[in-house]
Amino acid sequence: MIGFLIEFFAEIGLEIQQLLFLKKRKKRRAYERENNLPKKRMISPFMRTYIVVFILFLMIIAIIQFNVFSIFHNKNEQHLIELRELLLREKTFNGTYPNNLEEVIRNNPLHKHLLKDHWGSPFYYKKINENEYILKSLGKDKTLNTEDDIE
Repeated sequence: MIGFLIEFFAEIGLEIQQLLFLKKRKKRRAYERENNLPKKRMISPFMRTYIVVFILFLMIIAIIQFNVFSIFHNKNEQHLIELRELLLREKTFNGTYPNNLEEVIRNNPLHKHLLKDHWGSPFYYKKINENEYILKSLGKDKTLNTEDDIE
């Protein structure tokens, strides 16, 4: 009921704005005719609203487009941190790092999401020796050893 009332009064407000605009435009057109002036372009309140909404829409799209990569980057960094903690725990218990990431996950449904980054690529993991490993996300281009890799 309250939503209906708000919508009702908003519609009344818009109609009042439109009527005031029409009155102002009529007065302007009469002035232009009297003084032999060209018609001035006048934008109605509805058109102004559409223009403002369109500009806001474009701004939101621009913000989303520029922040999507950073959002994925942050989430991938979170996953890498979790994987490093699991790898460290594995080394503490077994004395060595595992040969692949699946050994760390051990079919745990809470850790299954850690096998792939947010672009759908599996994380790159390579055991170098008993005390060292390489762990990275391939990044947006899904290619190893490029600028967008996340370590």
